[in-house]
Order: sequence, then C-alpha cells, then structure tokens
Amino acid sequence: MSREDFEDAVRDALDEIPDELASMTDNLVVLVEDDAPADEPELLGLYEGVPLTERGEFWATGALPDRITVFRRPTLAICDTREEVVEEVAITVVHEIAHHFGIDDERLHELGWD
Repeated sequence: MSREDFEDAVRDALDEIPDELASMTDNLVVLVEDDAPADEPELLGLYEGVPLTERGEFWATGALPDRITVFRRPTLAICDTREEVVEEVAITVVHEIAHHFGIDDERLHELGWD
C-alpha cells in the first residue's frame, strides 16, 4: 500500500471517531511515519503527550501539541490485504486516541481493544 493510500486509511479512521469524542480532543496532531522507533520496530502506533485527564490548570501555557503517530511499514508487515490494513489502522487510531483521553493499555485490554 502506498503512503498516500495509508494516509487515506488513517484519515478515514479519524473520520469514524464519533463527533462528540472528536470535539473533545485538544491540542492533538496525528502523523504517519514509515518506520517505528528503532527500539520498538514492531510498534504500530504511539501516543506522546499529556492525557486530558492529567492536564492541570496551566498545562496549555506553551504546550506543544500531543502527537499520535501511526507507523506504516510495521502495519503493512502484519497485514495480508488492504482490508486488514484498513482494520488495523482503525484499531490503532482508536487505541492511541484512547491514550489521549487517559485510558491506559490495561483498560483497553479489558474493553477488548488489544
């Protein structure tokens, strides 16, 4: 899958986030990178920032945007079809946005978002 098609899949996954949740995101950017960090080469997505549940009164003063990065090559490596890529991207996007809302991996696992 080309980078452009992968970015479209990420954009489509973001479009599937319910409006009431999407409107609650704050100071968040979503990026696509080809490769995951060298120390975690199989990572599909990464949230970097301060979850909404941990932001204090003065958090926004000079704060850079939180970042969600979706990694293309590791995703393509575990998927055999375009449909699998689209599904995995959607799962990854939901997973990382959940971190933005302060939901940790343990709770995501309990909810069935492995």
